[in-house]
Amino acid sequence: MTFKQKIYQYYLQLVQDRIDVFRDMIAALTEDSKNDAKGSAGDKHETALSMMHIEQEKLNNKLREVVNQKAILDKIDASKIAQTIIVGSLVKANGIYLYMSLALPKINIEGINVIALSPQSPLGNKLMGNVVGFTFEINGTTYLIEEIL
Repeated sequence: MTFKQKIYQYYLQLVQDRIDVFRDMIAALTEDSKNDAKGSAGDKHETALSMMHIEQEKLNNKLREVVNQKAILDKIDASKIAQTIIVGSLVKANGIYLYMSLALPKINIEGINVIALSPQSPLGNKLMGNVVGFTFEINGTTYLIEEIL
């Protein structure tokens, strides 16, 4: 497995883990609301049920967002190496490894820090479609694309 494929697999697992956590939380809330419905009555019961429903809606929205992230990652071919930067490219610029995919947490693979960028971010937008040797400036910092993996 290449370095880029390891990064891809790590991020894919990270997003899948988030999906699993949200599904577990939603299932627990659903179970709690069923149990609460059996043993409660009155205004307190209605308020508690309403609060659980609101929380469940929030979790469902977050789950939808993470499922959409996974759909984007699923479209990436981690074995593909392009000459220009595309979604799925691993870019080395100024000694920093940038993974063009989604805005996800910074990770460390094989002792190397990797930052996942969305193509819509200012830096991601500047990188998309460019080639090795391209230089550009963002916020006073000049970047040089050293390598595309």
